[in-house]
Amino acid sequence: MKKLWQKTGTKTAKIVHKYIISENLTEDQILLPYDIIASIAHVKMLNKIKILNDKEVSNIIGSLKEIYKLNEMGNFQLAGKYEDCHSAIENFLIEKLGDIGKKIHTGRSRNDQILVAIRLYTKDKIKGLEKASLSLAKQILKFSKKYEFVAMPGYTHTQQAMPSSVGQWAGNFIEALLDDLKLLQCAFSLNDQNPLGSASGFGTSINIDREETTKLLNFAKTQVNSLYCQNSRGKFESFTISSLSQLMMTLGKIANDIIWFTSYEFNFFQIDKSLTTGSSIMPQKQNLDILEVLRANVSVIMSYDFQIKTAYHNLFSGYNKDLKISKHALIESFNITLNSINVIETVFKKIKPNINKLKKSFSKDIFATDLANEMVSKGIPFREAYKQVGENLNKIKIPDLQKNLKSKISLGAPGNLGLNFYEKELLKNCNEIINF
Repeated sequence: MKKLWQKTGTKTAKIVHKYIISENLTEDQILLPYDIIASIAHVKMLNKIKILNDKEVSNIIGSLKEIYKLNEMGNFQLAGKYEDCHSAIENFLIEKLGDIGKKIHTGRSRNDQILVAIRLYTKDKIKGLEKASLSLAKQILKFSKKYEFVAMPGYTHTQQAMPSSVGQWAGNFIEALLDDLKLLQCAFSLNDQNPLGSASGFGTSINIDREETTKLLNFAKTQVNSLYCQNSRGKFESFTISSLSQLMMTLGKIANDIIWFTSYEFNFFQIDKSLTTGSSIMPQKQNLDILEVLRANVSVIMSYDFQIKTAYHNLFSGYNKDLKISKHALIESFNITLNSINVIETVFKKIKPNINKLKKSFSKDIFATDLANEMVSKGIPFREAYKQVGENLNKIKIPDLQKNLKSKISLGAPGNLGLNFYEKELLKNCNEIINF
């Protein structure tokens, strides 16, 4: 299949095609629907500025919708035929419509085609992650409420520190997810700029209406400087993946905690055996491989961000082929993150605290700070109380755990978790997504 850039009488060496063009075009297959959506908007804009007449627009849009349907049915495969999804679409139009199909590329380049397709894809995927994150947060909230006052040791420096609760442990991840949502929203806002019409990075002499395609594609604004449109590729993807890495760090922290807390030594939680795998040699093994892989995938997402940053930072202004790698990095990052959210939500549906084991796990020393605070309430200076308790650790007795937890009344402490606050925040975020 002839390339869009192929010159008459020039034959490109096979090694060039083999090295720069992906064999299976998996990423382009994923981006193809978004390229079609952007192409329809571009065609309507060309009609508005009188480059295309109504009949031509009808024919082109009809053919673009045909490609869309064929792709949905799995009957528009790119692999082995085309250089990318842009070439596939344009070749289809030319084969079907002749000279009319040749007009679609007026006023645009493959450079702004891929930019706008990636932006539309990214916005779509971020909204999907927001919904999944809210669903996970609601599941954790349900778990937190159910086990709000189940006592659990709290740790600093991996040593028992002060009494905590299962509700506090789980509830901290709700707040983390709410912060992660803010970062996703920032990434969405950054990507909510229309680069279509920037062409190869230097605009065009054709009087295209960029504001029209911005409106048709439901972007919040037009990205103005056509050179910056090209320079923002890599920059925006890196910020987006960095936002995903923050979300993945939250999920990784959950995974790591549960891996340890379900171990024989801790045995704080029991998890449904259906989520475990076994050993080929040790009959007794029940391994949480799913959480170990998730924990490793945190590093995978970070590595994708690093890939793009290192490819981007020393490039000359304008389009550079180096950032071809950003498509794979971005798409894989979205896939991994969404799957990881679903894994953690499933885990929270199939895990429960081992209450008896948790009760027995408290050392006497863990109540030392509580005892010092009790002395402070009786008028003894804290530093003196601290000293006296420290000198008499062997005299500490384990108190009633429920009473102890409920005595912690500062906001966010085990006796005052503020779970209703999270409920309101989650509802507000859900309403924002519904109204989007």
